[in-house]
Amino acid sequence: MSAEIVIIGSGFAARQLVKSIRQRDNAAPIRVIAADSGDEYSKPELSHVFSRHQRAEDLTRQPAAAWAESQNITLLPDTRVRAIDAANHLVRSDAGDFPYHKLVLATGALPMVPPISGRELMVTLNSQQDYRRCEAAVQQAKRVLLVGGGLIGAELAMDLQRAGKAVTVVDRSTHLLSTLLPPEIAARLQHALLKQGARLLFNNALCRLERHQDALVASFHQGEQLRVDAVICAIGLRPDVALAREAGLAVRQGIVVDDALTTSDGDIYALGDCAEIQGTVRPFLQPTTLAAVTLAKNLTGDAATLRLPTPLIRVKTPDMPLHLAGETADPALNWEVCFSSSGMIARGVNREGDLRAFVVSEDHMPLAFSMLKSIRQAG
Repeated sequence: MSAEIVIIGSGFAARQLVKSIRQRDNAAPIRVIAADSGDEYSKPELSHVFSRHQRAEDLTRQPAAAWAESQNITLLPDTRVRAIDAANHLVRSDAGDFPYHKLVLATGALPMVPPISGRELMVTLNSQQDYRRCEAAVQQAKRVLLVGGGLIGAELAMDLQRAGKAVTVVDRSTHLLSTLLPPEIAARLQHALLKQGARLLFNNALCRLERHQDALVASFHQGEQLRVDAVICAIGLRPDVALAREAGLAVRQGIVVDDALTTSDGDIYALGDCAEIQGTVRPFLQPTTLAAVTLAKNLTGDAATLRLPTPLIRVKTPDMPLHLAGETADPALNWEVCFSSSGMIARGVNREGDLRAFVVSEDHMPLAFSMLKSIRQAG
């Protein structure tokens, strides 16, 4: 059997894993199979490309070949994996079949697009490749519709406004970041966007999109129509589990793994946005980094289990940056909110008065680290 560790994917999770393995073992054979170019770029920077007038190439931090050489790995860029033959420990790809000793799925997540008429006229911004495809159209657009008012939608809306575009956000919920924030706290962020000139359409949804001459005409459930130049869909991501499912691995929300990052097949692992860890998908940098360190230990001869502390979430809306943590969406919490010209401090406490969540903004963001420590101690 091959001694090679094969990793499918080259995003943040895969790179953190390679880095963590190399900190423990400089010689273990590693093969990375990437559907994209394999170039390293910062995905969070996609939320700021318009105000910075950046091109897709500007996001590249390290070319693929340089990364592969620096980490002593075999990299196959622009290669599609067609199937996993778990019985024979083989990865079948467009570049051939490759045996593995251990296989890691770091396939990430795919952007969701609503099944409406004209959905092909929307663009997504989940990768450097996505941005490269739509860069010219969105950079030149004067009127932009954002479908989705979650984390990515809010960040993009503010960036597009700062770039001088007329932005409309439509969302089915009652307020921005509805899965992360209660309405009284989201209101401050909404006010910042409205002050910039954005238009917010809540309790509404896009139902049809069509091209008319040099514009796109968006039709909404409440009957209104809007002419725009570009439509960006940011309603969320779904873990890319197709390969895992076809290979017979356990899949629920994501690829099911245990605390050692092992799937239902003992020689196959998963981490990052595609993995379901401790019953949930955790699409943030800190859990992925900790998972990569744990998995690297398990792939290099140790036995480690993943321990995930309460993560700190950063909302990169430059005119009103936020840090938040804890059970911010729990409707049972009582919120103590203090607003001032220097920002906001919001504390979510339970019936016993214990701090279970918080949101801080602007000048108060340094408080996040001590408040996070309080939540972890209480937990």
